[in-house]
Amino acid sequence: MKITLLGTGTPAPSLTRQSSGYLIEVGGDLIVMDHGPGAHHRLIESGHRAVDVSHVFISHLHYDHCMDYARLVLQRWDIGADRIPDLKVYGPTPIARMTEQLFGEEGVYGPDIRARIEHESSIFVFRERGGTPPRKRPAPQVREVHAGDVVEGNGWRVTVGRASHVQPQLECLAFRLDSDEGSMCYSGDSGGVCEDVIELARGCDMAILMNHYLSGTEPTASYRLACGNHQDNAVIARRAGVKTLVLTHVLSHIDRPSIREQIVREVKQEFDGQVIWGEDLMELELSHLKEKHV
Repeated sequence: MKITLLGTGTPAPSLTRQSSGYLIEVGGDLIVMDHGPGAHHRLIESGHRAVDVSHVFISHLHYDHCMDYARLVLQRWDIGADRIPDLKVYGPTPIARMTEQLFGEEGVYGPDIRARIEHESSIFVFRERGGTPPRKRPAPQVREVHAGDVVEGNGWRVTVGRASHVQPQLECLAFRLDSDEGSMCYSGDSGGVCEDVIELARGCDMAILMNHYLSGTEPTASYRLACGNHQDNAVIARRAGVKTLVLTHVLSHIDRPSIREQIVREVKQEFDGQVIWGEDLMELELSHLKEKHV
């Protein structure tokens, strides 16, 4: 199993850290978990294309986790020219309504899609890409999932858990992926010492956790429960018994020399596994990480 960090930043604009996005190569499938602004550009930089992606999991509908969802769907549909299966999409309510409002006949991209289906020049391009008219509309296969649900794939299984973020305004999920090649847990955006995330991540080879700010600098208690900090992440990793902790979703004011080292050092005082400071386009292979742990 190979994991590529596409976007390790926040909603704040950055040239070095795009918003949330993670790419998982497992069992012959290419899975995207979250696809915030800039994540699709990183997908291309990683050497992959929209048409290569088979499954998408969205943790919650903050724009920094789903803005590039539309780009992925449209580019995959356009370049794929009806020659690839429909994209499989999993996420919280109302991801189905959002998808319809984006790509339906009366949706935001309805006029664009209609022109690409009906105009002679677009039909020519469609044929050149290997398609046979009449062209079908983009039709992602959307399934709304909730904590406790399980999605089975080609040699892999995703278990859906609950994150601690901005409920009840948004349903916020975490995901655990298990396969013969290893296991990983992505917390989505989760703050505090979330018992649900600890249970979901228990025994995983890798946990990817939101590390939004420096512990002790949270402005309110509710902020701490919504946005991850390094000391809480260390407790989660230790109690879950994971082998490797990846820190991501990093604010710029802690992404600096000395502060990065301080955070990693203090995490290691609580958690004795491997700690990785995530960077965009970082590639992590579970087999290599397990060898290092041994």
